[in-house]
Amino acid sequence: MTLQVYSTLTRRKEPFPKKPGEAVTMYVCGPTVYKPSHVGHMVGPVIFDTVKRYLTYLGYKVTWVVNITDVDDKLISRAKELGTTVPALAERMTADYFECLKKLNVTGVDHFPKATEHVGAMVEMIDTLIRKGYAYPAGGDVYFDITKDKDYGKLCGFDPEQLESGARIEVSDKKRNPGDFALWKGAKPGEPPEVQFDSPWGKGRPGWHIECSAMATRLLGETIDIHGGGLDLRFPHHEDELAQSESATGRPFARLWMHNGLLTMGHAKMAGSVGNVVNVADALRHMSGEAVRFFILQTHYRSPIDLGDWEDGKPLPNGMLAAKAAYETFVRFAERVGRVTGRPFADLAPAGRGLGGSRATMAVGYADFLRRFLEHMDDDFNTGGAVGVLFELVKSLNALADRGKLEDSAAADPPARADFAEGALLVKEFADILGLTFAPEPAKLGGDDRLVAGLMQLLIDVRANLRALAKGIPGKDDPTKKGLFDQTDQIRQRLADLGVTLEDRPGGTTWRVGG
Repeated sequence: MTLQVYSTLTRRKEPFPKKPGEAVTMYVCGPTVYKPSHVGHMVGPVIFDTVKRYLTYLGYKVTWVVNITDVDDKLISRAKELGTTVPALAERMTADYFECLKKLNVTGVDHFPKATEHVGAMVEMIDTLIRKGYAYPAGGDVYFDITKDKDYGKLCGFDPEQLESGARIEVSDKKRNPGDFALWKGAKPGEPPEVQFDSPWGKGRPGWHIECSAMATRLLGETIDIHGGGLDLRFPHHEDELAQSESATGRPFARLWMHNGLLTMGHAKMAGSVGNVVNVADALRHMSGEAVRFFILQTHYRSPIDLGDWEDGKPLPNGMLAAKAAYETFVRFAERVGRVTGRPFADLAPAGRGLGGSRATMAVGYADFLRRFLEHMDDDFNTGGAVGVLFELVKSLNALADRGKLEDSAAADPPARADFAEGALLVKEFADILGLTFAPEPAKLGGDDRLVAGLMQLLIDVRANLRALAKGIPGKDDPTKKGLFDQTDQIRQRLADLGVTLEDRPGGTTWRVGG
């Protein structure tokens, strides 16, 4: 199967417009940096980071741009509320955004252009639109005249009047038509000087939509291959981007429009106005960044991502807690790979993509896992299906390790060990595509953590001594022997009640918080 991608513009799946080896350009709308990042802000970056990873895996050379909107009405209002400046607030919230991306292993972005750094390009594009008759100045503002764009509304598939109904359209008596949108906003009395830029129409600042058009075309060219963003940006933002870009250049703006589904909680969109926001920083206090990434990738990118219910006393919604528990399955598997193979999971180096070349010798069972994983990814980047295949593969390998007693160096079956090692390489290949390392949470260095680690090791040693004493007593029914084993069971159960799991292995006992 060749790669098929759903296009919002044509409303159907289409063959990917480029061939492996060719350059691919991708632009994804980034945040308006006026508040800390919430989990919803991470959905697009995680999805399109995975898209880039898979395209790179297939042999494409991808350049990916994510913009930072650092001048906007929301920033001006928020900075005033906090008693700070717009640049200072934008810098602080941009740093928060970057830190969140790092925690979720979003590493593929090549450029993060800031709107304030490209105002000149925006002014040039606005001037072009005025000269071509698509835009008009009005009292210090400049508006795009949607009646001059004959196919305005084609991205959403509605006529302009339908699009205006209930949409986020600013009201102004300066407009010729209600649906016209601002390309330039004249400075208002009392606005700080740092949000006022020079232009032929007077001091002011660019409109939201023109920012992305100017930065995308400046950095990636007049026609880009993929334009992505959340479904809530389809109108008016992306519809207006498309209209002004194609009117200015006379060329198609994007070959593929991809829109990801939104986070929901109790069937309501997650949003600050609803009061159901989960900030990334809060989530990371209870689960790893990669577990959050895994939570997002469990669902096909075009579908809503359900956070689940948030029950009293729970640190996070149920959907996120379930993802955390599921992700631990892979963390434990990666640790097992290290014990069985003697090599850390992170150091495994898959041979390469596909079933050809050196992969032709892959065992039939593993080849089937690879085929099904790639079929899911080729079917509009279906990470949900791909994650399902990954679960199956890890389950199969865990069963193989148990049957072959692979963690017991004296009893391990050599052929089974070799099969396990090959399967582990395939798991690593899948994990790399999905941007998951299966690394455990790094140990903290605080005094309390060292104390906990020391006390846990003391309990494990005491339990091991009790077991050794019990095993040294002959006979099955000796009451002392039974009492010693009961004490070891009690230690395990009391720790489990506290959320600590003990795992007895041939090489010793390990512990972790959680199941």
